[in-house]
Amino acid sequence: MSRRVVVVGGGIVGLAVAERILRDDPAARVTVLEKEIRWAAHQTGRNSGVVHSGLYYPPGSAKARWCRVGAEELLRFAEVEGVPHARTGKLVVATSPAELPGLAALHERGLANGLAVRRLDAAEAREHEPHVAALAALHVPETAVVDYPAVCAALVRRLAAGGADLRLGTAVTGAREHPDAVTVETTGGPVAADVVINCAGLHTDVVARRLGHRPSVRIVPFRGEYAELTPAAAPLVHGLVYPVPDPALPFLGVHLTRGVDGHVHAGPNAVLALAREGYRWRDVDPVELARMAADPRLWRLARRQLRTGVDEVRRSLSTRRFADGLRRLVPALRDEDLVPAPAGVRAQAVRHDGSLVDDFLVERSGRCVHVLNAPSPAATAALEIARHVTGLLP
Repeated sequence: MSRRVVVVGGGIVGLAVAERILRDDPAARVTVLEKEIRWAAHQTGRNSGVVHSGLYYPPGSAKARWCRVGAEELLRFAEVEGVPHARTGKLVVATSPAELPGLAALHERGLANGLAVRRLDAAEAREHEPHVAALAALHVPETAVVDYPAVCAALVRRLAAGGADLRLGTAVTGAREHPDAVTVETTGGPVAADVVINCAGLHTDVVARRLGHRPSVRIVPFRGEYAELTPAAAPLVHGLVYPVPDPALPFLGVHLTRGVDGHVHAGPNAVLALAREGYRWRDVDPVELARMAADPRLWRLARRQLRTGVDEVRRSLSTRRFADGLRRLVPALRDEDLVPAPAGVRAQAVRHDGSLVDDFLVERSGRCVHVLNAPSPAATAALEIARHVTGLLP
């Protein structure tokens, strides 16, 4: 009998896992469950479209390895499927002497990760981006941009052609384990499976518990708020411009990204969301908020990152502060050059001690595999994550 596989989650990771299963075993009976009425509704469809190079991640980490391989595979996929994409490269810009050591360390890390990263002086940086304020910069040619929802649409087409059962508007409510199978309870009725793969993103820890697993982490939602440059200001940015990141944080700071559609996105910042899908300050889930407030790991996280958290909230509430972060990179930007753009919410796994999980995290229990931490660069690395996850299947 052909193997029955249920994949929970219709973002890029879940769809990539499902497509990989069918690619490896065309006889498999694959069902994809997505609670929304469209694919890529959350993290995959609400980001700046960057295909990351692997610059930032510790050499040898899963992020570094999977990002490098996954980026090349993703761009080949985009080429084959006609998905809009561009190899743009990017600049990481040091704007003060205090940032120069961090830039040097990032240069060494990029070289250790096999990138053709090159250090530029101020004049060389302006050859790439004439309007940047740079004492020095790194040029990373491997960085690209892509239309991630279009990638997901292509994956869905491949799955449909392979006979997958694609179920939108279907949420997981529970599971019953049997000696040789799992019955997944859903809002559309039970689904029998030999193996279940949980790629539920913002809800992955909730789904894990519904499937009978006690995850080692809790997902905490962080909202990333974006702006977009007006058409008059967009020519100030030719490609991608990033600050030197804080090595203690997994967030990269506000940056500027020219997407495949020619629009220039600015952001994101990172503030605690008050709901798993809290895309605005007024999006509040009282039940989820009460759970977070009762969880000591969140208070431990708050103590660790209090100053950073306060700064991010101030920037969220003030266009001027948000623009000030961008003016460090491109001084000619004015407050009125920014218009609001849709926000995203990042699913960040937090350990019991309040520390943020910095790498991908996959756990297995019985006949279920749970992708519990898949933040950026998960979209970039999705096809390589899929290769790893399918190798864990019983």
